Amino acid sequence: MTRARTQVLECLSSMEVPASARQLSAQLGNEHDQATVYRALHYLEDKGYLDSFVLHCDAHGTERYFVVRPHRGAGPSAHRHWFHCEVCHRFTDLGQCHLDELVAQMGQERGLEIRAHTFYATGVCRECLSRPPLPLSSFTQGSEH
Repeated sequence: MTRARTQVLECLSSMEVPASARQLSAQLGNEHDQATVYRALHYLEDKGYLDSFVLHCDAHGTERYFVVRPHRGAGPSAHRHWFHCEVCHRFTDLGQCHLDELVAQMGQERGLEIRAHTFYATGVCRECLSRPPLPLSSFTQGSEH
């Protein structure tokens, strides 16, 4: 494996949450240009080390990558799903996938062989829900109607 691919995989392995190519590039100290980081991510995803999903978020809408198979010959890790808070933009690992039986049943009912699935949830996290809402005046100050 090339040095860039190894560094990208090790960097992403050290992160607790899914990361964008831009975040990885910054974490690597911009040692590799953006194109090299993207090529490494796509290679690692094709080889089954990583998985990704497109985050539909107005503030941070971009593809996110996470490790599914650890580096250095370890076996596959558990398939995981994520929650993204629309307020603070933090990710929460939802744990091991429990959708496999449901996905297999959907495929069987429709005569399909489903080989993979992607799931992430969005909403508001516990911490943001517990904060008092901002007063309406904070949204209208300075605007003249």
